[in-house]
Amino acid sequence: MASAVDAIPTGAAGNNGGGRTTPRMFRRVLTGSMAGAVLEWYDFAIYGVLAATVLGPLFFPSDSGIASLLMALATQGLGFFARPLGGIVFGHLGDRFGRKPMLVVTFLMLGTATAAIGLLPTYADIGITATFLLVGLRLVQGFALGGEFGAAVLLVSEYGEPKRRGFWASWPQAGAPAGTVLATAVITVLTLTTTEAAFESWGWRVAFLIAIPLLAIGFWVRRGVEESPVFREAQAQAAKASDKTGKGGKADKAASGKEHKSSIVLALRRPRQVLHGLGQRLGENIAFYIYTTFVIAYATTYFEFDRGDVMLAVTFGSVFQFLGMISGGAWSDRVGRKTAMMVPSGVLIAWAPVFFWLVQFESVPLLWVGVCVGTFFHGMLAGPEAAWITELFPTRYRYAGSSLVYQGSSIFAGAPAPFIAVWLVDSFGVGMVIGYLVITMAITFVAVATSRETKGVDLEKIV
Repeated sequence: MASAVDAIPTGAAGNNGGGRTTPRMFRRVLTGSMAGAVLEWYDFAIYGVLAATVLGPLFFPSDSGIASLLMALATQGLGFFARPLGGIVFGHLGDRFGRKPMLVVTFLMLGTATAAIGLLPTYADIGITATFLLVGLRLVQGFALGGEFGAAVLLVSEYGEPKRRGFWASWPQAGAPAGTVLATAVITVLTLTTTEAAFESWGWRVAFLIAIPLLAIGFWVRRGVEESPVFREAQAQAAKASDKTGKGGKADKAASGKEHKSSIVLALRRPRQVLHGLGQRLGENIAFYIYTTFVIAYATTYFEFDRGDVMLAVTFGSVFQFLGMISGGAWSDRVGRKTAMMVPSGVLIAWAPVFFWLVQFESVPLLWVGVCVGTFFHGMLAGPEAAWITELFPTRYRYAGSSLVYQGSSIFAGAPAPFIAVWLVDSFGVGMVIGYLVITMAITFVAVATSRETKGVDLEKIV
């Protein structure tokens, strides 16, 4: 990877301009963004994995196992509802004060909340108070993660050369499956090395408390990341405009006044880009949680799969997802963002019924095939997404606009996806879950097909 980074021209961030940078700076930005994204998604994913296994009975006791599962998954969804708020707050602050500070703040908040969950007493210890505390910490997790995409992906996109932006931006984007790999690997090791009673008593806490050393490592890595040269150039231009406003008259004020408006307001004034982004994210986000979270509950509750076997399938599926993201990002630099996202969208539409058909055989190898193929093509779709969303918005509200798209979709896509899928299969059968996947992925296909091509654009010239 170092040789590819060294290809970036010394003295400029590709064609993006925005001040002087070097291959060494870019390597540090890429490492910090990627490492932080992995650690943050580990924190967030660990709850998703455990919500589908042990957290229901511990914090939402019920006579019905399905009811406990649904409540645990619903609480997982609450974290998603906090993500758009975090995206709005950190998006505005990131467009005003820079991308780097948001990298550090979001990570500290998320890591601390995750470690605190590992120390929580359960319902059996303090009753309903435990449930409320868990919900509160989930909201903090979601709020912090809401600023992650803007901070990590934008820094890499604004540093990297335009010809390879899809490839480089896919690396922090791939922090999600990498974090899932780490989370499911930790849970798998714990389940294989402890008895079921021990895991439900204290083993699950270890997974959350691992956030403490990860928090220290992530803080050290992200603290050394330098600010985006594109953002620094935008700040310099805004300062010049402000000086002219102070000296000049009404024309100068009119020209520079837009810089003083909230970046969220500026992004919402261009609803077409936001709506295209939300549409693209709908099926992509739902597919992610079907193949990595819902499948755990579905395979262990409705079929005779061992929990460890399913967790291992999800772990390897996330590896394939990671590879798909990197491949998809690189492919989008050759064929364009639209083609690179439309092809895997079509494949995922066709794969939805095949996946559930394979699961019903209750064969571990076939489960692996179903999960790994689904997650790989999901990765192919999500990889180019990082650069594409970045390229939709100008610098002055890029953080806010991308956060609105990335986190706003979590309300109606990622948040309810596992809950809706469990409810559909329990109430109407697996056919409704297949329809749910196919319809939402078709919306994603249309959203991408009707959008503009953004490959290779100069981020400083987007208006």
